[in-house]
Amino acid sequence: MMVEMKVAGITIDPLTSTPIVILKDLEEKKAIPIWIGLFEASAIATRLENVTFSRPMTHDLVKNIIEKLNARLLKIEIVDLRNNTYFAEMHLAVGDDVIIVDSRPSDAIAIALRMDAPIYVEESVIDKSRNVDMGEQSEEFKKLRDQKLLEFLENLSPEDFGKYKM
Repeated sequence: MMVEMKVAGITIDPLTSTPIVILKDLEEKKAIPIWIGLFEASAIATRLENVTFSRPMTHDLVKNIIEKLNARLLKIEIVDLRNNTYFAEMHLAVGDDVIIVDSRPSDAIAIALRMDAPIYVEESVIDKSRNVDMGEQSEEFKKLRDQKLLEFLENLSPEDFGKYKM
């Protein structure tokens, strides 16, 4: 079963400094984190903040191409999570046909935001996201991770608790 979700915000993983997009269901009872690239995070953030550029960026270009071809983005679906990798599909209406295009979730989200298309996540993906395996980690990595987490927590001020949208 598909669950409609919205972008709740973007945050940064304090351990890896990797951007994370947070999706929440419309009732805000379920959420999933998706680790994404810096460029995709920027593309999502600029749309969330209604920032415009004089020339189209990549996701704006894709939107423009879809529209020039008289197609519509009906929805995006995040359909699977395998080996810590999310899989998404873009559902495009072209005439009377629906074409499904494989996509990275971050790109699909960035385009969906630009085209006001709904975002859906398969219920099983939400369940799997609770058990994302960070893989085998060396003792050295674990010590560094613990040290960075401790530094992050020690340096938090009361103002930081409202700083990161989730």
